[in-house]
Amino acid sequence: MLLCTARLVGLQLLISWCWAFACHSTESSPDFTLPGDYLLAGLFPLHSGRLQVRHRPEVTLCDRSGSFNEHGYHLFQAMRLGVEEINNSTALLPNVTLGYQLYDVCSDSANVYATLRVLSLPGPHHIELQGDLLHYSPTVLAVIGPESTNHAATTAALLSPFLVPLISYAASSETLSVKRQYPSFLRTIPNDKYQVETMVLLLQKFGWTWISLVGSSDDYGQLGVQALENQATGQGICIAFKDIMPFSAHAGDERMQCLMRRLAQARATVVVVFSGRQLARVFFESVVLANLTGKVWVASEAWALSRHITGVPGIQRIGTVLGVAIQKRTVPGLKAFEEAYARADKGAPRPCHKGSWCSSNQLCRECQAFTAHRMPKLKAFSMSSAYNAYRAVYAVAHGLHQLLGCASGACSRGRVYPWQLLEQIYKVNFLLHKDTVMFDDNRDPLSSYNIIAWDWNGPKWTFTVLGSSTWSPVQLNINETKIQWHGKNNQVPKSVCSSDCLEGYQRVVTGFHHCCFECVPCGAGTFLNKSDLYRCQPCGKEEWAPEGSQTCFLRTVVFLAWHEHTSWVLLAANTVLLLLLLGTAGLFAWHLDTPVVRSAGGRLCFLMLGSLAAGSGSLYGFFGEPTRPACLLRQALFALGFTIFLSCLTVRSFQLIIIFKFSTKVPTFYHAWVQNHGAGLFVMISSAAQLLICLTWLVVWTPLPTREYQRFPRLVMLECTEANSLGFILAFLYNGLLSISAFACSYLGKDLPENYNEAKCVTFSLLFNFVSWIAFFTTASVYDGKYLPAANMMAGLSSLSSGFGGYFLPKCYVILCRPDLNSTEHFQASIQDYTRRCGST
Repeated sequence: MLLCTARLVGLQLLISWCWAFACHSTESSPDFTLPGDYLLAGLFPLHSGRLQVRHRPEVTLCDRSGSFNEHGYHLFQAMRLGVEEINNSTALLPNVTLGYQLYDVCSDSANVYATLRVLSLPGPHHIELQGDLLHYSPTVLAVIGPESTNHAATTAALLSPFLVPLISYAASSETLSVKRQYPSFLRTIPNDKYQVETMVLLLQKFGWTWISLVGSSDDYGQLGVQALENQATGQGICIAFKDIMPFSAHAGDERMQCLMRRLAQARATVVVVFSGRQLARVFFESVVLANLTGKVWVASEAWALSRHITGVPGIQRIGTVLGVAIQKRTVPGLKAFEEAYARADKGAPRPCHKGSWCSSNQLCRECQAFTAHRMPKLKAFSMSSAYNAYRAVYAVAHGLHQLLGCASGACSRGRVYPWQLLEQIYKVNFLLHKDTVMFDDNRDPLSSYNIIAWDWNGPKWTFTVLGSSTWSPVQLNINETKIQWHGKNNQVPKSVCSSDCLEGYQRVVTGFHHCCFECVPCGAGTFLNKSDLYRCQPCGKEEWAPEGSQTCFLRTVVFLAWHEHTSWVLLAANTVLLLLLLGTAGLFAWHLDTPVVRSAGGRLCFLMLGSLAAGSGSLYGFFGEPTRPACLLRQALFALGFTIFLSCLTVRSFQLIIIFKFSTKVPTFYHAWVQNHGAGLFVMISSAAQLLICLTWLVVWTPLPTREYQRFPRLVMLECTEANSLGFILAFLYNGLLSISAFACSYLGKDLPENYNEAKCVTFSLLFNFVSWIAFFTTASVYDGKYLPAANMMAGLSSLSSGFGGYFLPKCYVILCRPDLNSTEHFQASIQDYTRRCGST
């Protein structure tokens, strides 16, 4: 409050100086004031300000030759028309008249002076500083205007402590919606927040991610540029170049030449110009001088439809101009009202008598000189802006209508404080020429924008409405076919730092801007998610992707299925082997007491056949999806079964050697072997050793079903984990050792009687066993795919078949095909022949 008091005291001193040195010699036009029961103030830029050096504080006198502002004139007349219509209405404010005090605010000082005049009390024309501001009753109840954001912010700050309603028709800056700072500010033009969001959507619609951004040095331009930069960068748009034009800029000066050079070097096809009309004209005059053509210019609402800009010589060559414009509206009767004003006898300006308080800048000599043939033309941009001023007047009238209780048919006159009227204006909701007038929570209007494009037909300029922008949320609706682009074949110009990468290529940023990048393909096993174009993401464990992929694919789960052709062949071979083993067991049981069966080991043959059958049964575990029982049993059971067979084979060969070669030479050893059941003991110990190895293997290196992902990028291998374990290697080495032992014993018995000589068949079968496993391990070293279990099974099947074929098939042949050799006499003859040969040796 103290700060506000100090400001107002200082400003009152300024008024005193102003009046002493300038105001007393001014004149005023009668159309700037209108008496009434309740007064409104209107702040309009009837003239353009000029920069000058001041040596003392004074208010700029606006009515100067060559400074007339046609746009401000139409706003001025729109307010006068609105007040006249309301006073002539019998429904809105019956038996109450509105008056006005209009001011020409061509400069900051003129704007401050007009604002303080608004706050001054009737009669003494000064501002009283009092504690209870709610009962402060200034000259006017509400203010319409001013136009620029700078002026509106100043006026709103001065009026807010007194809660005097201020309704701007053109100040669109988002900061003015902060109610804590500007509680009495309203407006009939959309908030720049929506304009910025609309511009960003426009850039996104055409894929423009590399833009230049230029703004004016006033609050409108600077705040707009800042908001646009923040929102654009948040949506992935990069600012190639950004600059603010100084308020003192002139076309062709060094500062503007430098701006043009940097704009050309930025290599951005799209340039967004967020500026007021005055500096926008300076900017485009500089653009034409620099011959900066072939670009897309995006216009802010302040100059998108301004003839002040389209009148720049040579501007039709600069490229395509798109813009955001306030919705096209018409003030009914405004043109006729202005024509009537031009024809009317307005009288001479009234002098300000010496010693009286006068209102500076309430004079427009050029306006008084208008005739029906020489008057400003009312164009689309000025008409839309004039409608916002016209709408503001009606908003005040409707608020006053509610406050005075005029709904009953007669208004109750009485003192009205500004804050009372402000409360009612907040609540207004009415139709004005089919347009709903109301305010949202931020005291902004519920409105929309038009999206426009400039059209040139030779030297004549017009504009095309492409669509609209509505909120909230902000949505863009554009008919792109209406746009005539400046490029060849009417193609949409591109404005990107780097072209989009091919599918599956990630962006690697090469500078400060994420829009400038190189394209690098995603590696195998990774993909590029559209939500993050700068990082390749790994596929899931169950997925795969080739190099440069935009998506991942499910891996194929593979295992040796039962229904495959390979499986059918192996199953058939294994089943045949199992049937042969069972058949041989039955054959041997039937001929158990024959010499061939007794020489083959007698009842030991059934253990050997059973061990081979167990090994054959374990091979079924290689088919189908691996399960825990199958993984636990298939290799271990095969290893144990083959161990028993090899142990029996070894001890059988060893026992024949003892009988024929060492029984007479080393009788003690022979008797000890027979008495202590050496053959059975050896088989038990050997089998127990392998059983211990297998149990340790199953406990310590437990074979389990697993999904293997590393070997093949496109496959998931279902397998057991035994192949890479130490237990598997130990079990295999143990069987290898037994095979060598069996081979050695068989070889030592190569000169035994023919009926007992098994060296050739056993040697062949063991050699085939070695070759089978060498082939398997060689295959496993170079191939690790789906059919590796089939190779493992083939090696096992070969081992079992060679063992069966090398040992049992010759005996089956003798039993079935040569019964004459399966006699006691034949065996005795063979032994006697062996004895004679040994004796002669």
